[in-house]
Amino acid sequence: MDEQLFFKKLNNLRTSKDIFYFLGSLEVMSDTMAAGALQRISEVEVDDNGLKNPAVLENEVFQALCFQFECASSRLSNTGLLNALQALIKLRVDPQSTLMTSLLSESEERLGRAQLTAENLCSLGDSLLELGGPSCATLEQIVDHMQERNVERWSPREIVMVYKILQVTAREGKQRQNLLNRLNSVTFHTVSQLSPNFTSVILNSLVVLHQTRAVFLATALCKHSVKHVPCFTDHELVNVLEAFLYFGQKSQIFTEALERHVPRSIVTMHPQTVSKVMHYCCKKMILSKPIFDAVAEDFVCNADRLTTDQIAAYIIPFGTLNYLPPSASSLFRKLEAVLHTRLRHFQPHTLLNLLHSCVLIQRYPINFLPKIFSPYFLQKLQAQPPGLNRVVMSQLTQLFLSVTLECPFYQGPKLLSKYQVKACPMPHSSLDVHLFRRVKTALLYLLKKRMYFASEVSTRYFYIVDIEIKLDEEGLVLPAAQVEEVHRRIALCIDGRNRFCAHSHNLLGEEAIKQRHLQLLGYEVVQIPFFEIESLCNTRKMADYLHKKIFPCTYGLSS
Repeated sequence: MDEQLFFKKLNNLRTSKDIFYFLGSLEVMSDTMAAGALQRISEVEVDDNGLKNPAVLENEVFQALCFQFECASSRLSNTGLLNALQALIKLRVDPQSTLMTSLLSESEERLGRAQLTAENLCSLGDSLLELGGPSCATLEQIVDHMQERNVERWSPREIVMVYKILQVTAREGKQRQNLLNRLNSVTFHTVSQLSPNFTSVILNSLVVLHQTRAVFLATALCKHSVKHVPCFTDHELVNVLEAFLYFGQKSQIFTEALERHVPRSIVTMHPQTVSKVMHYCCKKMILSKPIFDAVAEDFVCNADRLTTDQIAAYIIPFGTLNYLPPSASSLFRKLEAVLHTRLRHFQPHTLLNLLHSCVLIQRYPINFLPKIFSPYFLQKLQAQPPGLNRVVMSQLTQLFLSVTLECPFYQGPKLLSKYQVKACPMPHSSLDVHLFRRVKTALLYLLKKRMYFASEVSTRYFYIVDIEIKLDEEGLVLPAAQVEEVHRRIALCIDGRNRFCAHSHNLLGEEAIKQRHLQLLGYEVVQIPFFEIESLCNTRKMADYLHKKIFPCTYGLSS
């Protein structure tokens, strides 16, 4: 049969049974046709979970094809040899079998004799990487032969193949940075031609190979990936998100593409991919309501099939970014049910992070706190990295403060004082120094003397107040050092951009809980957000703003 007609008929067949029947009707076929038949069998019989029907490997037609390749490996064309090898690897044929050993040996001999074309080299490289555990020497040989052609003339497939091979050789301590520099430069000019898969693979390679200097290439690939978001597989999307995080990329149009894709596809997305999307949003402080709402609904339906790490990855960003979705009541009912049945399966630090995130948004895990505050659990926390460091002890302290201040009915075990910290390290909520100076200058203009306000005041209850102003019973401003006759305390919260979600006026969870607790501790909290004062161009206007904000009626100074 003519090869063109053969492949046209073959590609229209949808089951291995039909393929075997078709092949059995032929008296003779070339090695290229036989290899194509194996490839078509692998396409219909292999999915993401592997070989669907292992009985295929016992079929007599399949066995006859394998026998042909095993006996005639030295007489096969390069295309027939390498296509057959690729298909058999995909079909999970034993790599130690006589058939596979024969094909691999013949391929390596032809590689050594420089008989393979660029296309052949890519096929062999794909096969060896898929097989796993190839010797670095063989992979380096492939790269060396490919370099005999001008790198600038490589096709996208060749570029991707070399990146993948360099990842493997780098694991053996052989980083070929000069080649990588040339490859990065050439790839930059081919970005627009890259498919979703190639884009994902190259971004992953840049991360794995620590190509921190390839910023222009990484940026171009991240921008290019925006149009491919709907086409990425789960694995490819995870690679892209990891690259965005690694290279510090953040793009509004990429976020918008995710907002269109995730709600529409979440039903079929792997939980690990959803976890990575939430991790990305959390790290970038992106409060995307379409994504978070879809994840909340997905959690309610599918929480029972999630791992404990995935449960934490789904829920923690809600607390970090201080957001309650419309389905909040169902979401936290489901979370509580899952915790009741699977509490002992959580790693100690994962459980603490999860419960701490809940109190940030006023969801109090009362039923689980006796476990958290128990000496046994605290010992387990200490025994596992990162141990009881300052951040972990701050989470414990804040949990304890939350139930003390917001759940006075809680009668369970308390957190021992040796596990409590006096001041809270808030990495995201550090002061905006420029904004802080402007507010202090305006306050000095308003109150006339520096003695009437104190900055960065440590309270007895864990929190640090940005600026504290004390008033007596008549509303007069007292010197900051005075401790007697203090009737009111005002806490100014100087909230710069870093205390809000990105491109949003939504306070982060750790700042929201701080302001909530300061109120419960007796402070009058006055928020000074960046978006209200950025446009105030001089000290007088800032002072007028602070006057209205802090002293809406009037104010005076004590003598």
